[in-house]
Amino acid sequence: VQLQAFGGGEVQPGGSLRLSCATTGLVFNLNVMHWWRQTPGKERDWLGNINTNGKTMYADTVKGRFTISRDDAKNTAYLQMSDLEPGDTAVYYCSSIGGPGRQREYWGRGTQVTVSS
Repeated sequence: VQLQAFGGGEVQPGGSLRLSCATTGLVFNLNVMHWWRQTPGKERDWLGNINTNGKTMYADTVKGRFTISRDDAKNTAYLQMSDLEPGDTAVYYCSSIGGPGRQREYWGRGTQVTVSS
């Protein structure tokens, strides 16, 4: 199983970016997909998730600005980020939790997002 977050880059404050989390080897439609971010010296922060029915939950810090979606046909999850702030600068990661059978958790390599003028 492999997960890979991509789509990061540098954006000005107020701008938008869409990150993708592409998966291979995962029974994607049986997995809840999570997004996280981490800055140097700090713990990884949970941003939100999308369950297998498409229901989403978000951390208060990003609610209203970030939107998580999924495309089961493409085995890919997305994180649409808008109204970005310098404080959103971080490495962004995706993870999965689910089946089939016993629940397993997988993590992908992160992608850097830098919000700077």
